[in-house]
Amino acid sequence: MLRRGPLLALALVLGAGPAAAADEEPPVIGRYRAAPVTKPNVAPLPPAEFDNSLAVGGNDIKAREVDTRLNVDVHVNGRGPYRFVVDSGADTSVVGQRIARDLELPLGTPVILNGVTARNVVDSVKIAELKIGTSRIPNLELPALRESDVGSDGLIGIDALNQQRLMLDFEAHKVRVEDARTPVHINPGDIVVTAKRVQGQLILTHVKAGSVSLDAVIDTGSEVTIGNSALREKLIGRHNVKFWNAEVTGVTGVTIPIQMTTIARLQLGPVTLEDVPIAFADVPPFEMFGLSDQPALLLGTDLLEKFRRVSLDFRARKVRFQLRQCKEQGVIIHTGSDTINITRLYSTNGSAEVCQR
Repeated sequence: MLRRGPLLALALVLGAGPAAAADEEPPVIGRYRAAPVTKPNVAPLPPAEFDNSLAVGGNDIKAREVDTRLNVDVHVNGRGPYRFVVDSGADTSVVGQRIARDLELPLGTPVILNGVTARNVVDSVKIAELKIGTSRIPNLELPALRESDVGSDGLIGIDALNQQRLMLDFEAHKVRVEDARTPVHINPGDIVVTAKRVQGQLILTHVKAGSVSLDAVIDTGSEVTIGNSALREKLIGRHNVKFWNAEVTGVTGVTIPIQMTTIARLQLGPVTLEDVPIAFADVPPFEMFGLSDQPALLLGTDLLEKFRRVSLDFRARKVRFQLRQCKEQGVIIHTGSDTINITRLYSTNGSAEVCQR
């Protein structure tokens, strides 16, 4: 079963009651409520880049791979460590309700979460500090969700990453976080391909599925890669294509059915994948990012984990993919189907930069 859609949240803040005082009883976190219909208000931001020279320093943080997502140790108000999923598709970090109760975190303002399967109003709590490795993020007000829905103790989102460089090492099961204000060395001849960023998320624009150009959101919190109807129409149209059924569950526990198929070719800057399984569904994030009317893709960890490393610089809007080996390789993408799909992964035009160690 395909699980855990991305959290793409805090589109709207609703009215809040007073926060609990320190000497009062622990706050009671309410149930999720259906959100009112509102139009997304997302302004386009400047381009980001594919950059094959992007290097991330800082200290390594041990990570655990659960399904295809990387979990890291996080301290909340000096307590922990707790296991949080690194989610580059989430506007906000999230804390589990058990942590909120155990630490008696005061209630904040209810917020609307635009998840991959539903829009809900949820209660938030106030946190003095999150600590990831040596990075500290103060004064946060985060949604409190059920751990069983999130699949971990919480999520680390863009609010904690937008001034960071992040390297996800799927081979060594490590995450490296570095302050993005630290200068980096740029080599002559570096390959740079433009992309853009919306609400902090990195959206690649030099991406092709077959001959179709599209925008792809890098979403390390989603375990499945999803295309919208505009992409499906361009790629498939009325052709007779074999689909299979699956399900995806969002962070508020809502499950929706999706259809999956295999596309012949997906090109991400200097890297090409062939025979790639993807899902198709018009999930809320596409509208949230203004991508519902054009071909677009949520690039999940079912594909990302097949790379050796994926490096992201949220401040400079740069992305680097590194292969496990330069020669063409066959990888299995787990889709929840009985069918085994062997996806071929290689460097376009033999570009050696994506294989440097």
